[in-house]
Amino acid sequence: MTKSVLLILAGAAFAFASCQKKPAETSDAAQADSTGAPVETQKANSDYKPAFPGQTRIGSVKSATPYEGKVLNSDLKNPWGITSLPDGRLIITEKAGTMRIATTAGVVSAPITGIPTVDPDGQGGLLGIRVDPDFAQNRMVYWVFSEPRPDGNLTSVAKGKLSADEKKIEGATVIYRATPAYAGNLHYGGRILFDKNNNLIISTGERSDTVTRPQAQHLNSALGKVLRITKDGKPVAGNPFEGKAGARPELYSYGHRNVQGLAFHPVTGDLWEVEFGPRGGDELNRIEPGKNYGWPTITYGIEYSGKKIGDSIQVKEGMEQPVYYWDPVVSPSGITFYSSDSIPEWKNNLFIGGLSSMHIARLVIENNKVVGEERLLSSEGQRFRDVTEGKDGALYAVTDQGRLYRIYKK
Repeated sequence: MTKSVLLILAGAAFAFASCQKKPAETSDAAQADSTGAPVETQKANSDYKPAFPGQTRIGSVKSATPYEGKVLNSDLKNPWGITSLPDGRLIITEKAGTMRIATTAGVVSAPITGIPTVDPDGQGGLLGIRVDPDFAQNRMVYWVFSEPRPDGNLTSVAKGKLSADEKKIEGATVIYRATPAYAGNLHYGGRILFDKNNNLIISTGERSDTVTRPQAQHLNSALGKVLRITKDGKPVAGNPFEGKAGARPELYSYGHRNVQGLAFHPVTGDLWEVEFGPRGGDELNRIEPGKNYGWPTITYGIEYSGKKIGDSIQVKEGMEQPVYYWDPVVSPSGITFYSSDSIPEWKNNLFIGGLSSMHIARLVIENNKVVGEERLLSSEGQRFRDVTEGKDGALYAVTDQGRLYRIYKK
């Protein structure tokens, strides 16, 4: 063996050992917890390589605290969004166009009326939901839905007042439409959050088809974006593209495929999102204002047909790398950070509802890097559409099959 070959092998061994070292900024708890093999064992769809160590297939973690996932109700009809009311009950959207209120014991109300017509075909319907931070005083509810229009359909945002008897929405008004409309039934995005200033963060999809896909990169389109608007549907002053010619002032970030998960980190206040990749390449991103997240120019996925996407590149200057990605996909939908003291080891972890993967993913995140992954409730065989932290410190999740779960410390 030549001296040069020995040097190469030695260098490779050093590099491998360096990659195995736990980041210096990782907490001791995470270090002790992140020693297992990656939870994903299936072959990737592509031969693409991560841009940095730990960007995919991180070591597994396992919760030491005993927990239980209890089915509270199995009679919901394609639930899509879930969030808490101030009194701890839950308000849930159902895809076909209804809302229901559920107690934490699983008692579900009759459908709430007064909601504008939705287009429920394909991936459309009544989608994400949040209540006004001042709900106790004004009883206002905000939601996202796929709205039928003369020229197709689009992702829209509406608001209305929940009546005192909780049977109807009063004065429902559409406050924002993510134009242009398109005659398709895929990739609406559809999540909604309130930020610390009581503005709305909205996610949209790029409507999937190859003719609309490029609009994720266009600043004059609301497709494939994260948006920031006021409670009246206007662009928030100080948005990153305010005053820029040819750009919509409501845009907050762009280059997204289909964002179905949005959450603020409870300590840093950073905005995080998850979005669907095609065949491979589901992403977790930390959103910064004005940044370009790459789709469809860069991706870690391939077409469903197996063909490459675009120029088949994963890295490009001026485009953000995902903090983490999955291949094969987990089909990430609703997300929430855990902030309760009920299960201390879960604190500040991110929980992600998985559709095709049929589990809830738990990600341990330290200093904006994923340092551990766990799969919860994978034996349930459910497509987990959304997950939220309740007022009682438990997690509540809804599934496409109609179940409402409470996940809590035993």
